[in-house]
This record gives sequence, C-alpha cells and structure tokens, in this order.
Amino acid sequence: MSEFPGRRDNLTDGPQRPYQVRPDELEGAVRETLSHQVALARPLSVDPAGQAIRRANRIRRRRTAAGLALAAVATVLLSAGMAQLGAETGRDGSPIVVIGDPGPTSRPLPTASIPGPAPSPEASTAPLVSETLVNADGRRLVLPDVGPADRVQPLPSGGGWLVVGASSAAGRSLWVVQDDGLVQVLLAGAGAIVLAPDSLQVAWRDGGDLLVAGVVGTQLIGAVRTPVPATAEPVRFVGDSVLVRLDPASAGHTLWRPGTGPLPEALDQKSLNVYGRLPDGRLVGQVATTEPGRGCLAVLAPTRQLDPVRTGCGPDLSQDGIGEVSPDGRWLLVNGDSGKAGRSLLVDLQRLGPGATAVAAGPPIFGAIVWSDEAHASYLDGAGELVQVVVGQVRAGKPASPAAVPGVPAGDRPILVKGF
Repeated sequence: MSEFPGRRDNLTDGPQRPYQVRPDELEGAVRETLSHQVALARPLSVDPAGQAIRRANRIRRRRTAAGLALAAVATVLLSAGMAQLGAETGRDGSPIVVIGDPGPTSRPLPTASIPGPAPSPEASTAPLVSETLVNADGRRLVLPDVGPADRVQPLPSGGGWLVVGASSAAGRSLWVVQDDGLVQVLLAGAGAIVLAPDSLQVAWRDGGDLLVAGVVGTQLIGAVRTPVPATAEPVRFVGDSVLVRLDPASAGHTLWRPGTGPLPEALDQKSLNVYGRLPDGRLVGQVATTEPGRGCLAVLAPTRQLDPVRTGCGPDLSQDGIGEVSPDGRWLLVNGDSGKAGRSLLVDLQRLGPGATAVAAGPPIFGAIVWSDEAHASYLDGAGELVQVVVGQVRAGKPASPAAVPGVPAGDRPILVKGF
C-alpha cells in the first residue's frame, strides 16, 4: 500500500514545476531549434548538380587532351611537309590565290594558296568566247566564257571540264567549268600547261620553275616545284612522272618524278618527240638521225635517259610532235608525209624495225587524237572538220575523209574531247 493515500505513483510531494510559459519564450525556443536544424548540413543520397558538374569537368579535360593531341599531330605533319618541300626544291615560291569567274556575275568561290604565277590583269580581263566541244561521234557541247582554249579534258570526278587556254602574250590559263555553268580560273599567266590523262594532276611552267599539283574539286593542292633550264617545258605525263623537253629547237627529253629532287643530271639527247605509252610502260617516240630534219621511230625505255630499245626508220615523220598510240599499243597515228603532201600516217608498231612502213590514214592532224578503241581513232583537220579513222579500211587502202561537224558555225574550230 502507498504511504500517501490518494496517490498511485511513487512521486513524493515537493515543489511543483511551473508549466506556464509566456508566448514570446515559446516562439524564441522554436526559432532557436529551427535555426540549428537549418545550419546543420546533411548529405544528400543523390546530388544531380554535383554529378553534372563532375561530368562536365571530365568531358572538358578529355576534349582539351584530344585538342592538344590533334594540334601536335597537325604541327608535325605541316612541319614535315614544309621541310620536304623545302628539301626538294630549295626555293620559295610566291603564292597566288586561285581566282574565280572573271565575269560580272561570279559567285563566291573557294580559294587556295599555291606557289605559281601571279594572275595578270591581262589574263583576267581578256575577252572570253564560247568553245564548242565535239566527241568522236560528232556530238557537240558548248562551254561559254572560257576561251580561247586549245585542250579540254573531263574533271577527275566528272561533272565538268578542265580547260587549257591558248597561248597568248599574257601566258596560258587553266579553267574549271562545271556542269551547272560555274566557271573558275585555276591558273593565269602560266607557261606551258600539261594535264595528266586522268586529269588528276597538272604540270606547268612558271618563270624558271616547273610545278606539279593535284586537282581536287575546283582547287590545285600539294604543289611541288623544281628549277628547270630556261628553254625547258613539260610535254606530257608518263605515269607519275612528267616528260620534260629541254629545248623545243633540239633533241632531248628527261623524266622528272615530283618529290624526288631536281631534274636528273643525266639527260637524253636523241629523242625529238614522244607520242605515247605502250601497255608494258615503254614509250614510243621519234629519235634524231644523222640526216637533218629526219627522224626514226623508236621504242624507248621509261628511264631518265629514254634509251632506245628498238628503232624503225622508213616513214617520213613530221616534226610537229602530233601523234598518239592506240590503247593496245599496236598502232600509231602520226603526222608525216606521203609523197609530197602532208598526211596522217598509220604505223604498225608490231612491225617496227628496219624498213618500217606506214600507210596514209587521212588529212594532217590538228590538235588532239582520240582513240575510241583499238580500231577507231578520230581527230580534227586544219578546217576543223572531223576525221574518223577505221584501221581496217585504212589498211585496205581507203584513207578517211573529213566531214563537217553539224551545228558548228563557219570559221569556228571545235575542240575534240573523249566522252560526254
């Protein structure tokens, strides 16, 4: 039993605790408790902002490292390229800017800086004409505002043409003409210009130097130069090399491979003209003889000295250098004399040797020769008419006759091209 009647607990009687609290004291206590809770930083189980910041920092570090690596690689490549070009040529070329359509309606065009001749005012303001192209079948195509020109080839990627301008007091020009009508000048004021058969490269004379560059789109890239004698000029591409004639007034060629140094010291002194390449890589050309003004045909080794492998004398060949080998290497269509008149001649290269003979194929050739296949060739005569040579008929004693190209105005001379 409890000692204190009326109580059910073990509390003793004593001073009573006051439970009366003023409102201002209660409000202060609550404020103090809340302020302590706010001041206490509690970690969150998920921190999206922190994760995003850390992720951004990682990405920034990776991009910075990648950018530095790419910059280092580009610097090494550029330095190596400049060192190679300097080592190959030992010359500093004045850069030119590829200029655009000289017409008043020109559109913005891409530009490139390459070593070469500076565009001359005479070349960029020369009056332009329309050039008519004709293929081996007689079909026509007109290129406006690109002339006068003397050679045209398709662009490497198609969709247009490379046009080599005719020689003038201001030099030669090289145009790109796209199928949409856009005209762009790649070179102006150059010397002799030679295009590779596939149009992927171009070689040209610039002052005392010979240059070779690649054709990419509507630009020339990767130009390499080498000094050449004052009378030397490029003639044609032979594979990746350029055939250079040392002096148009005398015999002598050499092969220069861009990127392998200057012209070789050992030079050929016998070849007069080179007409083309056989399937095995050897060349067909004309070599000088002891008789002035006369040359013999020869198969030449593709070396810098162009050593004759096989020679055949007999056909009376012209000195103008016009001629082309058939795709199979069997036939040579070349200018020469038949009797007392100038004619085109068909030579059987398989029978090249002592007493080699040729048959008259048609009137003299002016400009390019296009072999459609091993048995058909076409060219233009002095009047700009189309001559279509059929090997079987020529060998049977039936030379080809010229025919006017339909639609070509009188006095206009078309340019023969392959394809389109």
